[in-house]
Amino acid sequence: MWLATVLHPPVPLFLTSHPCAKGFHKPQTFRFGFPLPSLKLRVSAAKKQLQTRRPDKEDPPNQVKDNDQSSDVGWLPSFPHVLVASMSNFLFGYHIGVMNGPIVSIARELGFEGDPILEGFVVSIFIAGAFIGSLSCGSLVDKLGCRRTFQVDTIPLILGAIVSGQANSLNEILLGRFLVGLGIGVNTVLVPIYISEVAPTNYRGSLGTLSQIGTCLGIILSLCLGIPAEHDPHWWRTMFYIASVPGFILTLGMQFTVESPRWLCRVGNIKDAETVIRNLWGDSEVDKAIEEIQSIIKNDGTDVNSRWLELLEEPHSRVAFIGGALFVLQQFAGINGVLYFSSLTFQDVGISSGALASLFVGLTNFAGALCASYFMDTQGRKRLLIGSYFGMAISMFLIVFAINSPIDEDFSHNLSILGTLMYIFTFAIGAGPVTGLIIPELSSSRTRGKIMSFSFSVHWVCNFMVGLLFLELVERFGVGAVYAGFGSVSLASTIFAYYFLVETKGRSLEEIEMSLKLKR
Repeated sequence: MWLATVLHPPVPLFLTSHPCAKGFHKPQTFRFGFPLPSLKLRVSAAKKQLQTRRPDKEDPPNQVKDNDQSSDVGWLPSFPHVLVASMSNFLFGYHIGVMNGPIVSIARELGFEGDPILEGFVVSIFIAGAFIGSLSCGSLVDKLGCRRTFQVDTIPLILGAIVSGQANSLNEILLGRFLVGLGIGVNTVLVPIYISEVAPTNYRGSLGTLSQIGTCLGIILSLCLGIPAEHDPHWWRTMFYIASVPGFILTLGMQFTVESPRWLCRVGNIKDAETVIRNLWGDSEVDKAIEEIQSIIKNDGTDVNSRWLELLEEPHSRVAFIGGALFVLQQFAGINGVLYFSSLTFQDVGISSGALASLFVGLTNFAGALCASYFMDTQGRKRLLIGSYFGMAISMFLIVFAINSPIDEDFSHNLSILGTLMYIFTFAIGAGPVTGLIIPELSSSRTRGKIMSFSFSVHWVCNFMVGLLFLELVERFGVGAVYAGFGSVSLASTIFAYYFLVETKGRSLEEIEMSLKLKR
């Protein structure tokens, strides 16, 4: 999902004096299918059971006409609720960037400077917490609903930030980072579920990209705030204390947001669900939406809590496979690796500040997220994902060409910069946001939480593996070979998206779910 799926390594990376490939240097220290049938939905059959389409001549709700021109504002009622939820991704982005620069100061002050294993452990303990948080989120959402889960989850986020800020020992910083990871793991699962269930059908994609934008803004803010850490060895404590503030804002903001109407129907609060739908989607949507949701609940049963073993049953097993596979491909397409070497690539063309180089990367990612917010509901998820991975593959092979070709060295460095920025931009426009959005869209109402928990737990395992093995592979095979592998995975991801994904643009979650059931 999003650059939100990426964990930055501790930097700066210490270099040897000899290059391992043109334009790159070896780091001196170590930091830390099976064939399935094409998932094609029987749209026409589903439409007979779920009349979700309006006649073409009808105006959609919340469309304001003025002087023969219309401005579509159907997204506006749900926007504040989605915006508050996206504060969780802002926190995620902030905690990604908060360790990017100060890790050296933290290691020096807490007594583990020069020990790359401990430095890597301080960073990777975050992933361990996120893995556990991701697995637990599905059960929490089933029992508490989205709003209460958001609020409960701010407890480890706030405590983790404060504990990290006042840490005076290695154990304390480890505890703080673990608590933060626990909260982030829950939120990365929860935000896509919440947005997919409260956003109107026609704007679900665009509103879903707010999570990616929130992550980008969090990274950019933490990188900007991290600049004083280069001169103030104790500034890192202030940065962690600042991280607790969005947690308090999220807790308060969730008091004023709505609960998912689909969860309300599942627990029997039909009147509350009708009120939410009326306020967010319009009066004309109430009867139809309630009828569709209740029809799905009737087919699934009234038990609110789903079982993990249900993920082994059709059609849930197909969606779980697709969700896990998408995150495996996303991570092994090399986003972490590109970020690991991006600061070194910028150094080759004279940008010596690691914070400044990371800021360039963050701004590129932000620009891609903004483009995704426009294209998600116009071009569709599947087309965007295919184009994104194809662009990532081209970018990777462009960098490989720059590394291995006997052309002018300055031109080679500039080509590497171009390839790096192209890669990050194309990732942010599709592979980042679409992956986190399309999985809850394909999931059934009953198993959505469990499938998302499983998918993101796969993501965190792959994230850790890439961080653990990347530098070792670079040292053994060279940057060019590793990046060529990333390009090949990107091409494989393009093929996977073409054959296994279906377009979910403009279709209600109930229509998609009914289509999947008809496929059985």
